[in-house]
Amino acid sequence: MSETAPIERAITALKAGRPVRLGALALLSVETASQAMLDLIDPQGSAPMLISGPRAVALGLANEREAASPDHPVEVRHCDWLDRDAARALADPARDFDRGPIGPLQAIPVESESCARAALTLARLAGLLPAFWLVEAETDIALEPADVLAATVAPVATIVARARIPLDDLPPSQMVAFRDPGSGEEHVALVIGAFGGKPPLIRLHSECLTGDVFGSLKCDCGPQLKEALRLLGKEGGGVLLYLRQEGRGIGLANKLRAYALQDRGLDTVDANRRLGFADDERNYAMAAAILRALGIDRVRVLTNNPNKIAGLEHEGIEVVGRVAHHMPTNPHNADYLATKRKKSGHLD
Repeated sequence: MSETAPIERAITALKAGRPVRLGALALLSVETASQAMLDLIDPQGSAPMLISGPRAVALGLANEREAASPDHPVEVRHCDWLDRDAARALADPARDFDRGPIGPLQAIPVESESCARAALTLARLAGLLPAFWLVEAETDIALEPADVLAATVAPVATIVARARIPLDDLPPSQMVAFRDPGSGEEHVALVIGAFGGKPPLIRLHSECLTGDVFGSLKCDCGPQLKEALRLLGKEGGGVLLYLRQEGRGIGLANKLRAYALQDRGLDTVDANRRLGFADDERNYAMAAAILRALGIDRVRVLTNNPNKIAGLEHEGIEVVGRVAHHMPTNPHNADYLATKRKKSGHLD
């Protein structure tokens, strides 16, 4: 069994509604746990919940100082009315606008904060709502907080496959696939043309199924992807990294939940926070590792996002220049793009 197997097994188990032990905590996803599993593991119906600090703030269960970061989890003590349906209503912000006031709840600091922080990271890696039942359960799926941390620090990228890919109006290109040793996700590098020994122009593009594939107008991802390919071809060569970081790193289902919240009047940043996540959960350690595996350590970056530049530089990639990457707005994404500039620091 590989060194990365424990975290992959844990993600699979949580998605399937099975318990996982993480250090001192035994966890069961509030989102995926069935009533039958809860009855088996918690027959007395007394398990407390673990939620993120931002989610506790949204519910009025913690003050801003305690919950200024998603790294400050909160334990919600069990009470008589906190059954499976009530717990899911607390975890899912889509219910916030439809239900009345919640009953009395007591929120306390968690005993093992390192384990709890790792648990919330594990929820994000699994694409689940950041909420767990804390249960007493025996399970053969166990890992330590350090195992989860390993999924968020700079990995060593290994090429698993590569092939030539003919693309319309672009120089000869090849696609190179990499597997993230932490989460098991597969990322790809599209290597276009030749660089001629100079720092290549690169684009870090986070996967966006709605925009890239279906042409959603709620974001600018699809047009950015097409324009990036055109600009890389015009340069005669470059690299586009297609990173499996859907929805700013919170996963497809959570991104759609954030979209539903935006329909209720929240902006993209506030929607992520109400879900219980940070504004942007992405990191660029894997991107840097992929570039190093391709023999690239100096780049020019096609981006408006300063976090991408900072992320690469933090991982040892020298950024020698930035090329702006702006798309025209439409009535559906104008507020989204304005929020990225105002709240996320995107550049002009």
